[in-house]
Order: sequence, then C-alpha cells, then structure tokens
Amino acid sequence: MVSIILKDGKKVDFEKAVPLFEAAKAISNSLGRDAVVAKVNGEYADLRDNIEDGTQVEFFTKDSPEALHTLRHTAAHVMAQAIQHLFPGTKFAIGPAIDTGFYYDLESEHKFTNEDFPAIEKEMAKIVKENLAIQKSSMSREEALAYFRERNQDYKVELIEDLPEDAQITFYTQGDFTDLCRGPHVRSTGKVKAFKLMSVAGAYWRGDENRQMLQRIYGTAFYKKEELEHFLYVREEAAKRDHRKLGRELDLFSFHDEGPGFPFFHPKGMVIRNALIDFERELFKKYHYEEIMTPVILSKKLWLQSGHWDHYRENMYFTKIDKEDYAVKPMNCPGGILYFKTQQRSYRDLPKRVAEFGLVHRHELHGALHGLFRVRNFTQDDAHIFMTREQMKPEVIETLQMFKDLYAPFGIKYHVELSTRPENSMGSDELWELATDALREAIEQAGIPYKVNEGDGAFYGPKLDFHIQDSLGRTWQCGTIQMDMQLPERFDVTYVGEDGEKHRAVMIHRAGYGSLERFIGILTEHFAGKFPVWMAPVQAKVIPVSNNQMAYAKEIADKLSAADIRVELDENNDTLGYKIRKAQMEKVPYMIIIGDKEVGAGNISVRTRKGADEGSVDLESFINRVHDEVKNRTVD
Repeated sequence: MVSIILKDGKKVDFEKAVPLFEAAKAISNSLGRDAVVAKVNGEYADLRDNIEDGTQVEFFTKDSPEALHTLRHTAAHVMAQAIQHLFPGTKFAIGPAIDTGFYYDLESEHKFTNEDFPAIEKEMAKIVKENLAIQKSSMSREEALAYFRERNQDYKVELIEDLPEDAQITFYTQGDFTDLCRGPHVRSTGKVKAFKLMSVAGAYWRGDENRQMLQRIYGTAFYKKEELEHFLYVREEAAKRDHRKLGRELDLFSFHDEGPGFPFFHPKGMVIRNALIDFERELFKKYHYEEIMTPVILSKKLWLQSGHWDHYRENMYFTKIDKEDYAVKPMNCPGGILYFKTQQRSYRDLPKRVAEFGLVHRHELHGALHGLFRVRNFTQDDAHIFMTREQMKPEVIETLQMFKDLYAPFGIKYHVELSTRPENSMGSDELWELATDALREAIEQAGIPYKVNEGDGAFYGPKLDFHIQDSLGRTWQCGTIQMDMQLPERFDVTYVGEDGEKHRAVMIHRAGYGSLERFIGILTEHFAGKFPVWMAPVQAKVIPVSNNQMAYAKEIADKLSAADIRVELDENNDTLGYKIRKAQMEKVPYMIIIGDKEVGAGNISVRTRKGADEGSVDLESFINRVHDEVKNRTVD
C-alpha cells in the first residue's frame, strides 16, 4: 500500500506506486484531465514520476503559474528542436522557463536575428502539430557523457561533469530531439499552441565574461491564444510607455556616463517629485509624524553596530575621513535611531513617528541598472515609529490606513505580502515570532487580504510588502512596513515606563512610495506620461492662433501663473495645428487656444489632451476647475 497526502490534508491510498498522472486521475477524472504538474514535499515533480509513500502532493492545473511555467519549459525544447532541424550542428547550453516566457542559450555558426523567427516558428508549429509524446528517461553518468560527446554537445557534457557522482541524470525526448533536463514538462508537444519568439541577445556561458559568448533566443508561450495576444499587447504598450523614453521626451530626468545609475532630475521632473513629497507631507501632518534629516555619511562603527556591515556590506559605498572608515548610508534607520536617542524618552512620548526623505546609496552591478527602476542612489520616503510592545499592532493598523490614503489619488490597486524570516537574519526566535505575529494580527484585524512570502523578510525583521498594480496589470513592490525588535536591542533604544524603569522600545520601518525615483518611473509608465493635473509639470499651455493674439495670450498666461497654475506660453511662429500636436505630445492636460474671437470676448477656448474641444470658457471658471482637480487630486 502506498499513501500520499493532499494539500487539504486528505490521505489517499494506492495498491502500488503509480505515476502522478494516474494518481491525479484516481482522485478525480477532472483532475486527471487538467493536471499539468505537481509538487511533492514542496519540490516540483513531473506527472510521469511515481508517487512515494507518505509524501505530500499538490497538483496544479493549467490555470496556475506553476503549469504555465511547465508549458514554457516545454516550449523552450520545441524551439531547440526546431533550431536543430533548421541549423544542424547547433550546440545547446541551457533553456529554462522564466517569468515572461523562456529562452535557450546556444552556439551556432549562424548569426541569429529576428528575421529568422518566422522560419523557426513555422518549424515549431510543425512539431506542435505532430503532437509528439514527451518521454522521460535516465542514463548513467558514463552513458550520458558518451551520448552528448558523440553529438558534439560540449555544454551538455560540462553540465553533466559538474553534477555529483550520485546525481540522477534525466532526459526528455520528443521525436528526434533529446535534451538533458530535470523537467518537469507537459505530456506532449501538442500542448504548446500559443507561442511567439521575441528577441535575441548575447549571454556569456554561465554568466562568466571570460567564457564563450552564446546567443540567447527569447520566446514566450501560453495555453490560450487570447492570453498570448494580451501579453503581446501589454509588451507593445509597455515599450511605448517606457519611462526612460518618456523621461527624455518629456524632459523629466536623464542619466549620464559620468554617473552611471545616478539619476539627474530636470525642472519638470522636480515638479512631479515635489508634488509627491508635498502630498505625503500632508499625510505626515494627518498621522502625526515629525520630519527630520540625517547625514548621508556615517562612521563604520555605526554600521557595525547596526549589523549592516555584516549583512549588507557588499551593497555599500565607503570612504575615509580623518583616516577613519566611514560608509555612505544604504538605509536611514541608524540615523533615525541616533536622533531618537538624543533625549531620554518617556512612555508618554510614544508612539513617536519620525519621517525622513532620506537619500541613500546602494551598489548595484552595472548590468542590473535600469532607468529609475534600478539605480545606485535614491530617496526613500522613510519613517521610523518608536513604540511600546502594546502599541505594535495598533501602529501597524494605523500605517495600513495611511498607505490606503497614500495610494488612493493614483487610481492604483495593490496587494500585500507578509514576508517572513530569511536565512540571513539576526536575533532570537522569540522576538521574530513576536514581531511576525504582530504584523499578521494587525493586517487580519484591518481586514486586508494578504499572502505569505516565506523567507523574504529583512535581516532584522518581518515585513508587510505592498505590491501595486499599474494600468497594464504589472505589479511592482513599493511600500513596506517592517517590524524591528533587533536594532532597538543593538542600539539599546529605551523609554521610561510608568513604573519609572527603562524598557526596550520597538521600532517600525515604513516607506510608502519606497524609492521616490522608482515610484516616479512606475507612475510615468502607469499614466503613459499623462500625469494627473495635480502632478503634471505643465498644467496648461497657452497657444495663440497667430502673433496677432500674442499680447492677450501673455496676459492669460500671467493670470494663470498668478493663480498658481503651472503654465507655458507657446511663442513659436508655427501653425496652430502643429502647436496643438506638440502640446499633445508633451502630454499637457489643457491647451488654451487664443484667437480673435477669444480676444474680442475676453475669454479662452479650452482643449484637453484627450482631444475634446470644450469651446469658450470663462477664465475664472477654468482656474477654479484646475484648483479643484489639484485639491481633490483627481485622476482623469
């Protein structure tokens, strides 16, 4: 008798060990039909594998991310088989599934370009149509080495040589193509119906720049054609919305070789930046925060005491002052603690909420830099809340409400993940459990859905991570609420209690935007550069039909500016149509058209960036309208 335990705890018995796909069918006909892959004791398993007695088994159907990952892994093999047919002699390296699809690294005398994709896709379609069964097998180490040496597959040979002597070496075969692979895979090539090759790039073998440069062909695959079409639409739209492209076109920010990974914000970018800061400062007032500023450079001793030296040193920058070692701060928390300790605090002072728009520097590899999304210096909208243990849960609940207020004006949805203790952590089990329970109980009491992200907490404490969803459905990790009982221990952060004795304080690290730079990059793509009026660098552009109306146009622009509306006057001697198109390309919310009719009537004509012509409008009414949009932070 062989027994397995399902996710819901149900025990299922079998007379003998059977393949997982047969076990799925025995549980229910629908599961047997729809199951694609499984996890056995938390590890991926192919449905061709036999069940093992006493194991925990979870099956996944094609609607799950796990099943999509499996399909894409098979699609990589289908692509490799097609390339083998079309370009004999190609040497294959690795071909994994990734979050957006799959890729295969290969060596070939042929230089692949996008122009090769139609032929490869055509051959892939033939392989799919044949609906080849995909068979799993194993070989001894000697057999596997001999098999790939005979076929001049040097990269496969190296991979096998690096495996442990006792490793089980498995292979997957579909028709005339056999690959070294751990799997898992779908049952046949016929499942790979909706696929698309995307791009080709260079990649060093095993990521070593001293090794062979290979060609990497990227593709993607889905179970349904509609899902593929949506993916391609989002990809195309994302390219149009790329914040690096829009940042140049809209004159918001720039990057320079003299400072790789260090963004330069232009005047129009500063408008957006300051609008975000001003808004959060309003929330600081509402939620009773004090604002401070701490130094960018602090001594090595501080970072040793905080634990950053041991846990985060590879991401830090260093310098010497008066022959002593100093570090450029990667985080604001030690500075916030030093401020808190400038006085002996009483329980009456707590909770004490201390905010800082702190500039931090973190070393990122050059190849990882990506516009505002991955930079080497950025501003955190940081805050540190010092409290008693009894205040832990109420403070988290209040911060959850603050984040709800913070995200509301952008029209974005978000979900929350509870990230628990990582392997590289410090502190006792007791304090970690206490901190984690406080976060869990608070978010459950607040009625906010969440999921657990095991092992992804900070080295000093568990956290709630906020993942916002943009207009294209992409998610970005931004805000965080981190419960810290470790740094107060290391820095001896105390308060005087009602009993007149000193007690250890607890600390929350919280950031709503996270990185201000990254959040601006996300919003740039979310709004496609069409920022809401309250954030728009230029809220209105005054456009005279010709130079005959220039004097009145200047008068209107001056009145708008005096009313605290960000305005530009188009003084170029271009056609009206060109001026309007230019303003639309600049994503300006309102275009104020001034012709003879408007001069004579003493009013203005309003057009929106959406193309709506609203006709003649009283200037005072327009000013009130803009003021209302700014005050209410409306999203058009």
